[in-house]
Amino acid sequence: MTKALIVCANTLSNGVGSVEECLHLEQQLCELGEAPIELTIDPLSTDWHSEQQVGRFRTGCGPIEALARAKTLIENGCNAVVISGEDLLKSQYSPEQRLSLMAIYGEDYPLTAAYTELAEHFIERHNSTPTEFKHIAQALFDNYLRSYQAALGEAFHADQLPDAKWYNFLNPLFRGVDCANPLVDFTGRLLICSEHMPAKLHRPRQTCSELRGVGIARANGDGRDYIGDISAYQHLKQAFEKCCDSSGVDINRQLKAQQLLLEAYTCCPVVPMAFLLHIGAVASLQAIPEFLETQPITVTGGMNLARAAWNCTALNGLIAMHQCLINGDKNYGLVHGNGGLGYRQGLALLSK
Repeated sequence: MTKALIVCANTLSNGVGSVEECLHLEQQLCELGEAPIELTIDPLSTDWHSEQQVGRFRTGCGPIEALARAKTLIENGCNAVVISGEDLLKSQYSPEQRLSLMAIYGEDYPLTAAYTELAEHFIERHNSTPTEFKHIAQALFDNYLRSYQAALGEAFHADQLPDAKWYNFLNPLFRGVDCANPLVDFTGRLLICSEHMPAKLHRPRQTCSELRGVGIARANGDGRDYIGDISAYQHLKQAFEKCCDSSGVDINRQLKAQQLLLEAYTCCPVVPMAFLLHIGAVASLQAIPEFLETQPITVTGGMNLARAAWNCTALNGLIAMHQCLINGDKNYGLVHGNGGLGYRQGLALLSK
């Protein structure tokens, strides 16, 4: 079975970066008679409740689902697939439009209220307390901040951090900095090819990462009526097990060996807490702060500091993970996708 290789991965985010390298390679493929199949991530402007079109993907898990489709296409004889996403959330929507379009459960049940209720169920399920939850949320933010500063390097400066008001609590469980920040204009492209194509494109193998495995699972439904089911996160555990089986890699062993990078989905603290528990990184909620002291759980800095392009967030994570693997010394990277209130869960494992 042919390997699926990520040959190029580019972003343009708030005017920084470019997708021209990917576009150039896609043109080369067309000239070789190997025009890539394009899979597209829907922007915020697409009606959340509309029928999903073939070749298009939605929710925060959509990019992982698109990657699973790309892997299947490559393994069945396709030579090139491109996953693309563009959402100009900062410049093309008014604040009122963003709020209205993001009210996917109705105007009377905003995402902040939905995730608060989910967190309350999660706290009760784990015999925890709001105080402990907020303590872990602070440890998570501190972890994101270290990764964000590391990702930017010398380009980091303090005025890139949130204003003081965002460190205040929006409700009894969350501060503004604990939640996703959608103020970003994002364009991203991820080019996946069969293993013999990089040579035809004059791309050295060391500039490619390999898509080793993908795992996807769903709860019985989304929204308020399914919060109890979602808060158990058994479908996240199932997605992780499928990813392990698909890749043939002992992912926990690689984590313990410090050979695994993580990109958790950090829209709200309950999600990365569940991620760490159900991939087996920690045995209990109480163990999370100590784990976070030494193990980064994002390569980007997370969805507040590094921003969150709605359905495209995990695409940004995949692109960043590819870059970290080809330019760094770690062997593996695990990227997480979380759809809706968490009813869709996806994990993708990349390797050098």
